[in-house]
Amino acid sequence: MIYTVTLNPSIDYHLWITALSQGTIHQAQKEWKVAGGKGINVSKVLRILGENSTALGFVGGFTGAFIQQQIEQAGISHDLIQIEQDSRINLKIKAQTETDISGVSPDIPDEALQRLMQQIDSLQSGDYLVLAGSVPKSLPSDMYQTIMKRLRGKGVRIFLDAKGKALETGLSEEPFLIKPNHHELGELFGVTIATPAEAIDMARKSLQMGAQNVIVSMAGQGAVFVNRQAAYLAQIPQRKPVNSIGAGDSMVAGFLYGYRQGMDTEAAFRFAVAAGSTTALSEGFCTHEKVQAFLPEITITAI
Repeated sequence: MIYTVTLNPSIDYHLWITALSQGTIHQAQKEWKVAGGKGINVSKVLRILGENSTALGFVGGFTGAFIQQQIEQAGISHDLIQIEQDSRINLKIKAQTETDISGVSPDIPDEALQRLMQQIDSLQSGDYLVLAGSVPKSLPSDMYQTIMKRLRGKGVRIFLDAKGKALETGLSEEPFLIKPNHHELGELFGVTIATPAEAIDMARKSLQMGAQNVIVSMAGQGAVFVNRQAAYLAQIPQRKPVNSIGAGDSMVAGFLYGYRQGMDTEAAFRFAVAAGSTTALSEGFCTHEKVQAFLPEITITAI
């Protein structure tokens, strides 16, 4: 089974306006409301690709009801835990450039957290667990590490897509895959990563800290993959992205899908890059057809 955990899901409210100016009233040209959160996005892409998963996490209030409804409409199984406070709303303003405003996280009660831990304890050898996204402020920043410790030795493959302390503390539990972007990986080591070569160097440092496989997304520069056996650079055609939401989550889902299909790491990495790229080039998420069409356009170089 595949499980995704979204500790801090949201409604992502997208607004299109011609220009953003302070102190004025704006008229939106278009709007779009969608259930968000990195783990939920991974479940959505897996569903599109034909893989089932169970979404775990916390939802509350009228916003939480909307998130749950959207998950169910997408045909995704879930075991979401109800809390009292409203799930957050994130605002995505698309004007000359894109401006994101992240909403306030709800408080997670102890009893809700204990229910999540009971769900985690039920995972078995051969299962996959995706831990993705931000940690609510009411929970410790090392919450992912705490979850991973409970699964130590059980044979669960863990995909960790986090940043800051959540990523740093989680590495010691030897996640199967991490997928920072180059900014997040640079932040981990206190450096600025500007080239694929620098990304590969820092990815190798994260292997020393415990990661088993590392994908680093680098926007227009493509992506790199590193494990203890190999390192690859994926280069993609230069095209203007139309969507910044969910591209990284699509990469995680794409690699997980490829790995589950029996692809080797290079092929799974290529599939992951195609999934992330076609999401970035679409209003919504990638599709199987778009991924297959994009695969030949990716150049993979062994480093």
